[in-house]
Amino acid sequence: MKNKQFDVSVIGELNIDIILNHNDSFPEMGKEILAKQMNVTMGSSSAIFASNLSSLGASVAFIGKLGSDIFGDMVMQTLNGSKVDTSAIKQQDELCTGATIVLNFGEDRAMVTHPGAMEHLTIEDINWDIIKRSSHLHFSSFFIQKGIQKDIAAIFKEAKKHGLTTSFDMQWDPAEKWNIDLAAILPHVNIFLPNETELLQITNCSSVEKAIAQIAGFANVVVVKQGNKGSTSFWKGKTFFQPAFLNNNVVDAIGAGDSFNAGFIYKFIQHQPIEVCQEFGNVVGAISTTAAGGTTAFKDKENILKTAKEKFGYAGK
Repeated sequence: MKNKQFDVSVIGELNIDIILNHNDSFPEMGKEILAKQMNVTMGSSSAIFASNLSSLGASVAFIGKLGSDIFGDMVMQTLNGSKVDTSAIKQQDELCTGATIVLNFGEDRAMVTHPGAMEHLTIEDINWDIIKRSSHLHFSSFFIQKGIQKDIAAIFKEAKKHGLTTSFDMQWDPAEKWNIDLAAILPHVNIFLPNETELLQITNCSSVEKAIAQIAGFANVVVVKQGNKGSTSFWKGKTFFQPAFLNNNVVDAIGAGDSFNAGFIYKFIQHQPIEVCQEFGNVVGAISTTAAGGTTAFKDKENILKTAKEKFGYAGK
């Protein structure tokens, strides 16, 4: 959109990831195992999305909350290094920044998260001036942001009033209760970005097709991430499957879905067809698996496209 300072504003959670690789086995109560490798990186779905989208060349602003601690400083430093506008992130002395312990096993993983400041973001913390100066609004990780859950539909609705397009990735529910009113939220969301497991859980369906049929009456574009199978989009009665770009030497899959979101939305804000957005989402997700954590594979657009072409045979721009 013309006369907008930011292509995308992101409202979301912020934390760091402590990633343990090459583990001897899965932990057992009362026993100790060894991990041969450890990486400490910026985590959180929303921050990975924002950082990688900015690295692709979009102008991105982040709205969130952190503690005034070493982890919070690390998150701010990483986002600033990716040229994400952090002026709407609040750091508070009385809060601690959240952290996730990640145990990787091939392309799968187990995680333990301390939410910290993530639970304290509320609608009162939203900088609407930033949002009004943006073309698109993205929200991620619904279930772990308890302070703002009840207001998500209203936030998306207000953003639409100001002419923004919107996207939503609800992510996994740690409580596995899946208490969310999609019928109230999705009419105000242009692009809904669940993965296959999340979609089946939230709809209590046995197949993606049945799940889509259940939400079709109030959803707009639904893009289902399916890991190393690829992705499938549904809109206006159309279905399009895009096979994955496979990496035979996966470092880890942390942030691959968030990177898919970044690639998809990067093309979407350029008004590209859904099929083009989806293909680029797939290759950006694959690139994420070539390095540890969700952001370390993304330096700048030139290097991202070089990896896409040389490693995955992607011919787009």
